Amino acid sequence: MQVILGVSPAVPLARRGCYGREVAVFMPCLVRPVDGGGVPRLGHGLLDDYLEMVAARARPNTVLATAFDLKVFFTQVAKAPEHVTDADVLSFIATQRQPRRGPKVVRIEDGEAGLSARTIKRRLASVTGLFEYLIVRGVVARNPVPRGLSTRTPSRAGRGVPLIRTSRTLPRVIDPDEADALMGALRTHRDRAMVQAMLLGGLRRCEVLGLRLRDVHPGEKRLFIADGKGGHQRIVPVSPRFFTTLASYLELERPDTAPTDRVFVVLKGQRRGMPLSAAGLDEIVAGARRRAGIAHLTCHQLRHTCFTRLREAGMALEAIQAQAGHHSIESTRIYLHLANDWLAGEYRRAVEAIDAQAMHAP
Repeated sequence: MQVILGVSPAVPLARRGCYGREVAVFMPCLVRPVDGGGVPRLGHGLLDDYLEMVAARARPNTVLATAFDLKVFFTQVAKAPEHVTDADVLSFIATQRQPRRGPKVVRIEDGEAGLSARTIKRRLASVTGLFEYLIVRGVVARNPVPRGLSTRTPSRAGRGVPLIRTSRTLPRVIDPDEADALMGALRTHRDRAMVQAMLLGGLRRCEVLGLRLRDVHPGEKRLFIADGKGGHQRIVPVSPRFFTTLASYLELERPDTAPTDRVFVVLKGQRRGMPLSAAGLDEIVAGARRRAGIAHLTCHQLRHTCFTRLREAGMALEAIQAQAGHHSIESTRIYLHLANDWLAGEYRRAVEAIDAQAMHAP
């Protein structure tokens, strides 16, 4: 079974270019497999070959995101890859920045009315990767995505100004009272166990849903993450509270006849016993958020909250990196800024040292 996103057939057409030459027109049609296998298709040989290559080295969600980014790009430029120019890319960026909900409606985080800078930057990265692949294959001579804009500053002449400048924002976390309210709003042991895995263990949504029965080690109070981000595996400790809730779920709620070894499954309806989907988990968290009176909450926000609390409790940054499964510790340093006590403590000690020097000065 396949799901087809988009109604325009991926059929090459032709139109007259600026100099009277015919330019191929391409309208992509994203075809996504839903049976758990296969690679998304866009209806163009070069793009489909590129997605095949991406699928060999990236996670399924990454492949699907890349396919969607390319669909958005080629839907707008309406050209075959070999005819895309720098001007097409700049026009694409301008269109992405256009207001989405009216010129007077902006996001509080960055004050932008169009798509966020991170989204545009990710889409450009997908397009850049495609054309680098086409250069290697000899289809195009150069990448139409500019590396950056020129600058008059001599020290930056070699680098230029990036096309898209993304601001560094701190992730949102919830306070302990909101966490308690959320836990109280969850209706089943299964739901509480999944939230605790993220809130107490820092697991990603996909890692929670990917847990299998053999990955749970209650005696050691640890979980084996067999399919983490980037394909990396790790073993993480999790609070005994999680394992207590998990035991109640496995004993009282999980169907004995479930045909899967996934830990978290659907409890009602025609899909009873089947693995719970990401959309299902999002719906559970969203419902509990509304009942708890929390304005904004996502699964990843629970993960951020976990690591922020661990840092505030004194856990070393290197240990948080291992718990989180971060490839680089730079990704973990963000929790230094979220942990209120760390910065305040460092500042207080420095100020006390400065004041002590001033008092003893002649």
